[in-house]
Amino acid sequence: MIAPSSRPVRIGSRKSQLALVQTEWVQAQLQARHGDRAFEVVTMTTQGDNILDVALAKIGDKGLFTKELELSMLRGETDLAVHSLKDLPTKLPEGLVLGAITEREEPADALVLGSKWTGHTIDTLPEGTVIGTSSLRRLAQLRHSYPHLTFKDVRGNLNTRLAKLDAGEYDALILAVAGLRRLGFGDRISQVLPATVSLYAVGQGALGIECRADDTDILALVKTLEHPETAARCLAERAFLRQLEGGCQVPIGVHTVIENGQLTLTGLVASLDGQRLVKDSLTGEPAKAEEVGTRLALKLCEQGASEILEEIFASARPER
Repeated sequence: MIAPSSRPVRIGSRKSQLALVQTEWVQAQLQARHGDRAFEVVTMTTQGDNILDVALAKIGDKGLFTKELELSMLRGETDLAVHSLKDLPTKLPEGLVLGAITEREEPADALVLGSKWTGHTIDTLPEGTVIGTSSLRRLAQLRHSYPHLTFKDVRGNLNTRLAKLDAGEYDALILAVAGLRRLGFGDRISQVLPATVSLYAVGQGALGIECRADDTDILALVKTLEHPETAARCLAERAFLRQLEGGCQVPIGVHTVIENGQLTLTGLVASLDGQRLVKDSLTGEPAKAEEVGTRLALKLCEQGASEILEEIFASARPER
């Protein structure tokens, strides 16, 4: 067996503040577990970082935030990459694998209110309140339950979005709890939205570590960061999404729990206007998480999700 190289292990990361916070956390965790190795972060800009004036749903999402990181690994320039798992496509390029899934931060969505709406919840906001979100998943669910509210697209990093809120461009924002907490903005959360209001994105709140499939040294290193319960939940969610072939263009939401040794996955497919919504749950063994996800997707398709998906795929083609 060849001894691991003495050179530093190179960790690929996007340059965004949140990506770097997440990557540096992984770097610190790996360093703590493998003190005889050196780990360095290599940053790069992805296509998704460069396009800030167009809604994500209109430009496609296949590898929007991951392609450059993946090419770097395939060329041997980096050894692994850290992703927000929700950004990682369910079908990876040949030669790459999901080496580990870290313990999940709270995966729910959060309501962040402008100062004049302090004390309100999503249920008490008056008609015409302007809510900023860039997610079709969030938009469809909120339109379904709160048709009296006004929704407006918002792009940019977290600091930019909060600045727009504070400048009065929006009355409120819907953001991921995990991102707010990781960047030290947990005090801006006005309400953690319950699953009855908004099912979260596949993999939301978890980090995925991607690496080359044949690099046994790196695979062994990153596997020490795997959180089994989170991994089972996220693998079920990713199998659900993979079967539906959805992404940023499709309002697909999930919610998973493991209780009494059983995994329960709730999944949702909604029309873009929120008028039609197909939702159901399935329970199974955590060891068969992907099977649970696939079966639930097929179950929803039988209940009408297929028709909704076909309409969305036909109408929401990426703009070139």
